[in-house]
Amino acid sequence: MELEDHSGDVLQKARHHACRSLEEVAAAAALRPAELAGWEQSGRPPAAVDWAGLARVLGLDPARLQALAEGWRPAAVDLGRWRELRVLSTRQAGLAVHAYLVWDEVTREAAVFDTGFDAAPILAEIEREALQPRHLFLTHAHPDHVAGVAPLRARFPRLRLHTSGPDAPVDQRNRPQECVPLGSLRITHRPTPGHTEDGVTYLVGNWPEDAPHVAFVGDALFAGSMGRVPGDAAAAREVVRRQILSLPPETLICPGHGPLTTVAEERAHNPFF
Repeated sequence: MELEDHSGDVLQKARHHACRSLEEVAAAAALRPAELAGWEQSGRPPAAVDWAGLARVLGLDPARLQALAEGWRPAAVDLGRWRELRVLSTRQAGLAVHAYLVWDEVTREAAVFDTGFDAAPILAEIEREALQPRHLFLTHAHPDHVAGVAPLRARFPRLRLHTSGPDAPVDQRNRPQECVPLGSLRITHRPTPGHTEDGVTYLVGNWPEDAPHVAFVGDALFAGSMGRVPGDAAAAREVVRRQILSLPPETLICPGHGPLTTVAEERAHNPFF
């Protein structure tokens, strides 16, 4: 699976976060503005780049940025350790987005994390595995993550919705310190605002055979990148460090877009951190 952001996307996001012009950043990288603009579009860096100067002005790690530009990808994840986890991707206008389905192997009780553009793959997997959906957890309310909410709730009217959206009814809002049981699994949450004000990460633990925890992070974090932040990007990075990258290294990270990764991979390779 391709990364959500190539190195040019990372530069463009970092420029946006740092409020830097194309000309300023190009000068720091010892490039012409046209060269930097081409890199941002294509993801292919020019032959000669002042990586240290570029990273310094954008607040990125130079070695990690260079490794990303030269082809770094997270190691492939073997989902065999999490037999009751499915990644369900839908695509629209060239954008792919993930929904996730988790269930307890004994009770067949299931939870959905985001919906993607279309609920059909989720409904098909629920039927295939003879599951009993109990919960729908939303990481944030952007349309590509919630477009399937209505058909899912129409098919399963008793499905409990979990969200941190400020306009949601009280009985649907995530509560501090809440732990939601799903058979033997346990689901908790951590606020991760930044990409959106209502951003939240859900953590699923107590898997069979001691498989590591799984973090559903929405668009707070991607493999090698992070979501665009419309406000205080420094505060958003600190939230990710504190709420996601502080988890055990083997924790599986399931983002809204791009490949699966781990806390260890992102600590070692993400240029933003």
